[in-house]
Amino acid sequence: YDHIKGWWEAKENNCIIYLFYEDLKEDPKREIQKVLQFLEKDLENAVLDKIIHHTTFEIMKDNPMANYTFQPPAVMDHSISPFMRKETVGDWKNHFTMAQNEKFDEDYRKKMARTSLTFRMEL
Repeated sequence: YDHIKGWWEAKENNCIIYLFYEDLKEDPKREIQKVLQFLEKDLENAVLDKIIHHTTFEIMKDNPMANYTFQPPAVMDHSISPFMRKETVGDWKNHFTMAQNEKFDEDYRKKMARTSLTFRMEL
């Protein structure tokens, strides 16, 4: 929590852009355009379309530079867990019990109470 809150608060005095996975899943073009605006850059639509294509989960999952399969097993053992598992928003529901979720929500509310940061848990 401290790490996340610290960087969220740092946006007040630093040039930082925040992107959220759920927003990227919902509308990748819009989010890439946010990055371009942040960088004060403009791209032709053909280039933007290529970026959108090459940053899809399916393409990145097969790209060794994105999925870290170029790393030796001593660094990242993909037989235990691949770096890129799923592209599912809200998959935590398949792993948390109702009690665990309630405990997490309570802890989150306490520790993030004084921040304007909110996360979407679903699309």
